[in-house]
Amino acid sequence: MAKHLETEQARFVVVTGLSGSGKSSVLKAMEDIGFYAVDNLPPQLLPAFVNLPVKRLDDAFKAVMGMDIRGHRFPEVFPAVFQNLAQRGFNLELLFLDASDEVLTRRFSETRRVHPLAGGQDVSLATGISRERALMEPIKAIATQILDTSNLTIHQLRKAIGDMFRENNITAGMRINIMSFGFKKGLPVEADLVFDVRFLPNPHFVDELRPQTGLDKPVADYVFKEKVTKQFQKHLLDMLSFLIPQYQAEGKSRLTIAIGCTGGRHRSVALAKWLHSELKSEELPTFVRHRDLD
Repeated sequence: MAKHLETEQARFVVVTGLSGSGKSSVLKAMEDIGFYAVDNLPPQLLPAFVNLPVKRLDDAFKAVMGMDIRGHRFPEVFPAVFQNLAQRGFNLELLFLDASDEVLTRRFSETRRVHPLAGGQDVSLATGISRERALMEPIKAIATQILDTSNLTIHQLRKAIGDMFRENNITAGMRINIMSFGFKKGLPVEADLVFDVRFLPNPHFVDELRPQTGLDKPVADYVFKEKVTKQFQKHLLDMLSFLIPQYQAEGKSRLTIAIGCTGGRHRSVALAKWLHSELKSEELPTFVRHRDLD
């Protein structure tokens, strides 16, 4: 595969997703960590943009391009353009932003914005969201990363983007994302594997541990001292040691492992932190995020 020397050190990220899922906020967050941001770039211009003589600008040039359903024939044109550039050796990534229909409806209602597919002919907001979701599904399928923003505050969103993109180097292999969460706030839709650890002893019912989190040593010690926890750790590592190479061989670019407890503050946080320390390596970039930890 031929490499383009002028873009070999450049990093290009396309941010797309459903209208109302937070693209503008993501672009601002990426600007803050050193990316040059371009919004509403037509997909037809993406090849010309990545072919810019960027080495005249900076060897570590990083650009993020916002694209969405408003672009001319975006759902029809973009997949072929993106895949063609990736096959030609460009360092090109695709972040797809998702959110639940309920959250998207609330966001549009609160901002009084008009959905791009619900503007005329008496088309309802719900219909517009449904149409866009169907049109964007093929693009979501080729994304290198998916981020569900339904339960994220603006601060949590900015932290998630920083964790994803602050690194300077791109690894061609699979990326592992580990997430803790609370079942009472819903399942993370981006998860590939979900492990329920609500069977473990709950620090919430210990008065001195309740205000703390799984990041605190007393809580972690309480969780890990139990025999059942040690058994779960062994079985989990055995399973992942089998599954991860299979996913790599299949060509999977990302693997999101979600560990859930009731509130997402104690057991799942401690286990997610432990699993991150076990799996992280130079070969497989591994990151951890605690979705429901205040």
